[in-house]
Amino acid sequence: MTISFAEFVVQTKEELEKKLADAVSGLHCPEVLKESMLYSLQAGGKRIRPLLLFATMHAFRQDWREGIPVAASLEMIHTYSLIHDDLPCMDDDDLRRGKPTNHKVFGEAYATLAGDALLTYAFEVIGTMDISSDMKVALMSELAQAAGPEGMVAGQVADMEGTHRNITLEELENVHRNKTGKLLAFAAVAGAILGNATKEQVEQIREFAMYVGLAFQIQDDILDVEGSEILIGKPVGSDQENEKNTYVSLLSLEKAKEKLEETIHHGKSILEVLPINKAFLEEICVVVTERKQ
Repeated sequence: MTISFAEFVVQTKEELEKKLADAVSGLHCPEVLKESMLYSLQAGGKRIRPLLLFATMHAFRQDWREGIPVAASLEMIHTYSLIHDDLPCMDDDDLRRGKPTNHKVFGEAYATLAGDALLTYAFEVIGTMDISSDMKVALMSELAQAAGPEGMVAGQVADMEGTHRNITLEELENVHRNKTGKLLAFAAVAGAILGNATKEQVEQIREFAMYVGLAFQIQDDILDVEGSEILIGKPVGSDQENEKNTYVSLLSLEKAKEKLEETIHHGKSILEVLPINKAFLEEICVVVTERKQ
């Protein structure tokens, strides 16, 4: 039975949201900790990373439902990073996805602990999956590398160090390859691993997803200039106000849009040579470049 991409998006998101709610609600831990974790986990969001994971599994003709625990783990890692990013010691943000940030509701201490809990629990969720030990190790190692000191955290440090000073386009791309790209690439890599892809195919999928991650960030920067505050859930122009380096500030709005098209084109060219069912992955390229939030 074939389904449309729109149906696929709805089905995967429904299953993911249920898994996230059940996984945290069933924990034997202080109630305030669960509430804080769920507050940010259920704050909405694009869920583009889980969608990419499921679409990659679909591309390798694997049942995407087998990837739900990994997708939940990935969203836990992503959500922990957002909670910590919003703290006064980091970006000091009041709003996230149109709602008060976690520390504005629960206080800085509980927000910090909720992020810590999501980070560590993510690996427990993968560890309890009914898959081979080799596959668990591969997934955990990939996730730790993507999120850790050589991945997302490295990107966050580089982003902080680049604030209030001019950096080059190469430096900006390095920030986003780590801060955004590697965790997003993990989604596709995990989908390929779960789909029993060859090592060569896994690396091709990784490269494709890195381009998707860069395109995602470029579109973020564009939306900060010309997006809708209601849709993106934060004040438009906040990057400029905070003196952040963006593709728009370095290139201009028009050139940033050209860079977006060029980046996603590179990603699509990698897909073309892969002998897989790539329709949903191509749809994700459209979602990333045409999204309004």
